Amino acid sequence: MRITKASGWALPALLLSLVAITQAATATDLEEIRERGSIRIAVADEVPYGYLDENGEGRGAGPEVARHVLGELGIENIEWVVTAFGDLIPGLEEGRFDMAAAEMAIRPARCERVLFSAPNTSYGEGLLVRAANPLEIGGYADFAERDDLRIAVLEGATQIGMMVALGVPDGRVIPIAENAAAIDTLLNGQADGYAGTGLTVSQLDAQHPGVEVVQNFEDPVIDGQIVRSWGGFTFPPDAETLRDAFDEVLLDYRNTQAWEDTLEGHGFTQDDILNAFRFDTEWLCGRK
Repeated sequence: MRITKASGWALPALLLSLVAITQAATATDLEEIRERGSIRIAVADEVPYGYLDENGEGRGAGPEVARHVLGELGIENIEWVVTAFGDLIPGLEEGRFDMAAAEMAIRPARCERVLFSAPNTSYGEGLLVRAANPLEIGGYADFAERDDLRIAVLEGATQIGMMVALGVPDGRVIPIAENAAAIDTLLNGQADGYAGTGLTVSQLDAQHPGVEVVQNFEDPVIDGQIVRSWGGFTFPPDAETLRDAFDEVLLDYRNTQAWEDTLEGHGFTQDDILNAFRFDTEWLCGRK
């Protein structure tokens, strides 16, 4: 479309029309998905939160709960999409998928960009190091207090903000694109530790004898608060009808033994499960 000289009112009206057309094209309405007959769900290929099995089916705490909830909503056809963790929010904003089932931590800055469901999980922190922990690293604070240590973190993950809050210099924070790269990053000497959730580092520990989880690790304390995350499903910013319908079913499902069994089957402890009920999304999005 070519825009030439427009009157004082015509140009703003035209621009508003273009914005409306763009918004309509990217809307993710529940009825639209039902009519389409399928939903696109992104995972970050992270065990045990959301990943694909050898048959390309979604597995983990997020996909398995999502499958039940969507089935209750009459949506049976799921197109699973694997993407980098740091691409989840941009992908939702750009309409490349309809929701994410990655148990992304509900954080205020993220709430400004996407919609979150009610919490589905809660999880604490962990630290992966080389086998036998030759540098005697005990926790995240060591990377702020010792100038000989470098810490690897997943791009876009909440651990980046934790390192900033703890005072770890940027030059000693090594971003990696996926959790699977953490092992090689440690073994190649690019970093001395990998910061992730407790469940994530335990999964990595089981994959290679050259790394191990730091024993007696304690969750970091930032601004006087022990750090713990609450994970939820994420939706595009204009997908209120889908998110609200999803939440209605999810809140009921969280009160069933089937939901609890799903989380326990993926390594979540009873403490993790009970903590999932501790806060609602409104509080988590508004906390400082």
